[in-house]
Amino acid sequence: MQRNKYGVAEKSERTYGGKVYHSKAEMNYRKRLDLLKNATGNDKVLKIEEQVPFPCVVNDRLVCKYVLDFRVTYKDRIEHIDVKGMRTVLYITKKKLVEALYPIQIIEVK
Repeated sequence: MQRNKYGVAEKSERTYGGKVYHSKAEMNYRKRLDLLKNATGNDKVLKIEEQVPFPCVVNDRLVCKYVLDFRVTYKDRIEHIDVKGMRTVLYITKKKLVEALYPIQIIEVK
């Protein structure tokens, strides 16, 4: 069997709740979010959104689309999370573009 160039695990190793995630790290982060959602206290997760699209439009032209791994809503804040194993040049450029176009800050989780 040929290995994925980014070292991505088999689908069976990155499946959780019936969903196949892009990586084991992304799947494990979702598990962590589910624990926080079921917890009590101030840091309780109210809402989890996955694969949130951000169209990057400049001068009325769609330049690209950035897909965020997780948007997590807490009682007092919203976090925009991207789980990264490898920071490619394309990712870094898209992240900067999204942060320039939208009033958000993307938090990278390794």
